[in-house]
Amino acid sequence: MNKKIINTLSCLCLIATFQLNAAWLEVTGSAVMLESEKTARTNALEDAVYQAIGYAGADLASFPKLKPFLASVRDEYQFSGNEVRHVMVTETRKKSGKYYLTARIDVYPSANTCHKIQYKKGVLLGSFDIVSPQHAAMGGVYQLGNDFSLMLKRQIERKSQSFVVSGVTRVPVNAGQPAAMMMLAEDNDAQYIINGQITDLTSTLDQKMLQSDKINRQFAATLKIMDGKTGEVLMQNNYREIAEWPFSRVSQVDTQSARFWQSSYGQAVQRVSRNMMLDLESALSCRTSLPEVVNVYGNKIQINIGRIHGVKRGDQLKLWHSAGFIDQQGIPRNRMVQTDITLTVDRVYEKSTELSVEQTDLASSIQPGDLLTKQLPR
Repeated sequence: MNKKIINTLSCLCLIATFQLNAAWLEVTGSAVMLESEKTARTNALEDAVYQAIGYAGADLASFPKLKPFLASVRDEYQFSGNEVRHVMVTETRKKSGKYYLTARIDVYPSANTCHKIQYKKGVLLGSFDIVSPQHAAMGGVYQLGNDFSLMLKRQIERKSQSFVVSGVTRVPVNAGQPAAMMMLAEDNDAQYIINGQITDLTSTLDQKMLQSDKINRQFAATLKIMDGKTGEVLMQNNYREIAEWPFSRVSQVDTQSARFWQSSYGQAVQRVSRNMMLDLESALSCRTSLPEVVNVYGNKIQINIGRIHGVKRGDQLKLWHSAGFIDQQGIPRNRMVQTDITLTVDRVYEKSTELSVEQTDLASSIQPGDLLTKQLPR
């Protein structure tokens, strides 16, 4: 039976009809017009496709692969090897400085995407420092780094399909100290550590003859992702947006207020946080989730993931013994050895789980620090 869902949000009108595993959605995306109509159109189209993927339950990790193609101005886009098969632009309009685009989007969600067959992985967020504090003088936005970290945290908590935030740390994240970073990740039950810097908040004045002057302001940031198990840097990316700064040059702006985040500049900053979350999904969603044994008592063990990671009663997991060593140069080398031990989930808590060992004669060989992997149903 077809089911119609009507959902109204700010700047979004969505009507979807679902049938079997396929869905077509008619979505309206919006973007602030600033640099050019082409840029605004691209941002609005990306907004529409992103929301369609989310509402259809498709894989967000596939979205970054579509973005280069959406930058071209066409009425129709067809894709193969992706859950989004067809995008048809049906209407475009401009109103009050915004560009609106309505598109019909055909989505075919898959049941075998990584986020559906694995547990969510924990990430630890570090602070985003402002590299040049003098850039923050206009508006007095010296706290924007901290507020951006919280924005990214909310973005992951609300929209990510493969990750949960284990915590936010004030401890400086230093890729040059991998051993310390591994300890920091272990203390927070995090598989990955994320941090970055805000590198550009400069502004330019657009002077006009018959209208009031307009201030355009940059927002550029870097993102660094480290493996909490090895201390290795897995990904580094740069991001940049430019948007109108609608506030007075001499006013003090509260970067925690709704007025700031609903402004054209605040929306551009939110778009950066969304792109960071999507790149995280694209790069690491298919990496294996590695819950760790934290306690052993008889035939029962406890691990450091739980309900928020997607663990369910009755799940089965395979055990891997930790067999790391230090080589002749004094460098720690991680090594895991798969065992024949199978464990079944008995009790699930918010952030931890209790499991029973199926092979009771082998339970004595399990130690804290051993890792597990989810066993897929046959």
